[in-house]
Amino acid sequence: MKLKGRAAIITGASQGLGAAIAERFAAEGASLALCSRHQAEIETKCRELLSLHPQAKIHAQAADVASEDQVDSLFAVAERELGHIDILVNNAGIYGPMGTLDAIDWSDWVKAIAINLNGSVYCARKAVALFKPNRYGKIINLSGGGATNPLPGISAYAASKAAIVRLTETLALEVQGFGIDVNAVAPGALATRLTDELIAAGPDKVGEAIHTRMVNIKQEGGTPLKLGAELCVYLASAESDGLTGRLIAAPWDPWPFTDSAKQEIASSDIYTLRRILPKDRGKVWGDR
Repeated sequence: MKLKGRAAIITGASQGLGAAIAERFAAEGASLALCSRHQAEIETKCRELLSLHPQAKIHAQAADVASEDQVDSLFAVAERELGHIDILVNNAGIYGPMGTLDAIDWSDWVKAIAINLNGSVYCARKAVALFKPNRYGKIINLSGGGATNPLPGISAYAASKAAIVRLTETLALEVQGFGIDVNAVAPGALATRLTDELIAAGPDKVGEAIHTRMVNIKQEGGTPLKLGAELCVYLASAESDGLTGRLIAAPWDPWPFTDSAKQEIASSDIYTLRRILPKDRGKVWGDR
């Protein structure tokens, strides 16, 4: 079992990818503290997991990651119930308002940033405080297509997911002397409730291209949830120790990485967000 003896907090764990991550973590021997904004949903998921893994230690708690008080309570109870925390999976997230920036509800846009970005930052802050004294820990941030591609009509999602990757890179450097690895995961195009929301919004709000893509993903099934969940297991395990500050794509990148590949990644800007220069595209426009 790759996570035996380890304890993890997983946010947004009642359904979709979060639930898949929780199931794989439980199967790999981890103790879990699971949260969702909806008490009934997270308790149901907890019971399902315990029926599959009766020996597992799993705590369920309602928590909105946009609320500092609720996150404080989540971490305090998780540490009390599990004894220690070694892993944080920042999975909670929403698409936010759909439509052009000038037409969407501003309060909904701010709310999406509060959940997707601020919630992840505050959870990471809490985790770092726990991990530093132990000089070890794993933080896994869920990113997505919004990190590397513009998504007109879903600007809050795109902006927050790009910010998550830069947060990952920055925090990884801040804690590099404490044995704490911080990585982001691009799980691929998933067929989840969020996909249904984009389809329901219609092409007038999210654009014809994105709407058509979501319909196709729904029909074809999308990237299997288990692929992103398995990548999270790898990044939470000792096997990935030293791999940090990267955006890893579950369906496209050749993980798990060999030790030599990890060394090459660490000494380069591979799997990071960077500005593309003219010379990168074979253009010579002169320098200032």
